[in-house]
Amino acid sequence: MKGFTRMKRRHALALPFALAALPARAQRRSADAGIAFPAPGRRGWAAQVPQIRIGLIGGENEADRLGRYDAYRRLLEETFGVSVRLFPASDYAGVVQAFSAGQLDLAAVSPAVYAAAWIDTNGDVEPLLVAEQEDGSISYVGVMVVRADSGITDIAGMRGRSLAWPDPNSASGYLIPRFALRRAGIDPNSYFSRTGFAGGHEQAVVAVLQRQYDAAFTWASEQGDPKAGYSRGNLHTMVAKGMLDMRDLRIVWHTEPVIYGPLMARKSLPDAFKEDLRLFHLALPRAHPEIYRSIERGAGTGYREVGHEAFQLLIDMRREEAAERRRRN
Repeated sequence: MKGFTRMKRRHALALPFALAALPARAQRRSADAGIAFPAPGRRGWAAQVPQIRIGLIGGENEADRLGRYDAYRRLLEETFGVSVRLFPASDYAGVVQAFSAGQLDLAAVSPAVYAAAWIDTNGDVEPLLVAEQEDGSISYVGVMVVRADSGITDIAGMRGRSLAWPDPNSASGYLIPRFALRRAGIDPNSYFSRTGFAGGHEQAVVAVLQRQYDAAFTWASEQGDPKAGYSRGNLHTMVAKGMLDMRDLRIVWHTEPVIYGPLMARKSLPDAFKEDLRLFHLALPRAHPEIYRSIERGAGTGYREVGHEAFQLLIDMRREEAAERRRRN
């Protein structure tokens, strides 16, 4: 594969602890026997939730996001007998702000967005599920990509070069890489000639391809076919759309595993609503595989239940990042 370097663990800057570790607890999974798709019918919770308002995080153009989620929206309406509206945000912060204002009920978010929303709402958000990959893991990696013809082959080659971050609320594209770089003794504010926010993961990769930046961060599953951008993630989506040929990129560094972001709901919503949404998604991959693949932008085995404690590290990182920013200012 011309110009493409497969990710290897030796390229990672190790974090002091495993990001994807979860405490031992009973967790239902899509792969479990007996997970049944909910029967259609209006629920008692509809009196309190007459409309399900779903936020769609940024990183992809609005038309594509709405298109990918339309069949999902209609299936929710048919199953629960309530109206469902989709609200695409221009960036990750838009979803956080909407949850803080009580304007959204549900969103599939990055782990860093969950952490930000939990802080901003004083704990009025709750993780319901996380995505599960083909091997049963629930983590992905942040990757630094450069053009294949750039001559850059590792993190050392990035000294004095320019770097695009996708979004300040992205775990894989900003929070985790900055955390890992600082732990390795690399100051992201001085190591690179300049850095900037591209406005999303797609935009960050496009900025590299168009030579606006030497490198960018994005995310990948690290499973499946490298030529296809792996089994899921931004690279996979861009390849599937015809926006990217993986031969034009080289991956020169990646983070340690990062826990997938959760399907997040407002904690103050009825417990019966949250349970119905868990069951809907747990059963979705087998009951409606095309809809599942569309909203997940790739393959996998489905979902797994998760609790707040799985994201405490991300909350601590956000607070550390905020403290570091205050010191700089």
